[in-house]
Amino acid sequence: MCLPPRRIDRLQTLAARLQEEGAEAIAIPMDITNPDDIENMAQSAVALYGRIDILFNNAGIGRVDWFENHTPERDIDLLVRVNLIGLMQVTRAVLPQMLEQGSGHIINMSSVAGLIASPLIASYSASKFGARAFTDSLRREVAPLGIKVSGIYPGPAATEFGQHVGESETYNSFRSKFNIRMSSEYVAKRVVDVAKRPRRSLVLPWWFNIIIALDVLFPALVDGIAYIFSKSKHKLD
Repeated sequence: MCLPPRRIDRLQTLAARLQEEGAEAIAIPMDITNPDDIENMAQSAVALYGRIDILFNNAGIGRVDWFENHTPERDIDLLVRVNLIGLMQVTRAVLPQMLEQGSGHIINMSSVAGLIASPLIASYSASKFGARAFTDSLRREVAPLGIKVSGIYPGPAATEFGQHVGESETYNSFRSKFNIRMSSEYVAKRVVDVAKRPRRSLVLPWWFNIIIALDVLFPALVDGIAYIFSKSKHKLD
């Protein structure tokens, strides 16, 4: 198992724990915005293990605020480079090995925000819609070659990711009233389930499928709900 962190100290600790439990694991430093780091990670994985069976793309950053408050450098450019371009670059680096093997499983961690757009997450949602389109396109492209591609679309989860998204006062107020975050352990278990039993996509929690269906079948209704929310909150921050 190769763990490509940006913060090498934390993943080295995790790798050591996995080794103590009998697993083979190594942390390889990688900045997902650096193409050279990405190529080094892919080459190192093949050199160490001879093949790549599963690629789990999990890197991501976010921004929760009204779009006019997003900064061009961090909240738009960097966010898209990490959430979409980085995911594509890592996949591109690993894919030739899987094609040579004639097998492999690519699991892309996207978001419910890639299935339904809502206020406060315009940049994040744009990057995740792109990740979903890439996932679907690639799956249909490589399925005949023995490679599986899965997309995972979680709603809010209690992870470190949520501590660094620049959350607005409006979002924090909403979250405090409707605490619907999943545990990181629950999400991780479901990722393992997908790795063991590949499937096209997985939405977490399941009832988000109802909201997604409403957006598809009754978009005017969802627009109306979003309109009421934005009108009541947008000028309060």
